[in-house]
Amino acid sequence: MEKLLLTVDEAGQVLNTGPRFVRRLIAERRIEFVRVGRHVRIAEPVLLGFIAQGTVQVMGPAGERRP
Repeated sequence: MEKLLLTVDEAGQVLNTGPRFVRRLIAERRIEFVRVGRHVRIAEPVLLGFIAQGTVQVMGPAGERRP
């Protein structure tokens, strides 16, 4: 399986944010990243996992979580 490494700008596009937010995630070590020389890259599966981790489940009646 090929892992795609995304630039900060590309990661921002996937998250529908600007690169500044992605750089903050990197600076705060809230997302795993790869250094390639002076460049910073984020593996696509890592970014998708970050999105999944932040996903909030829908609540059912009386506050019960749906499966």
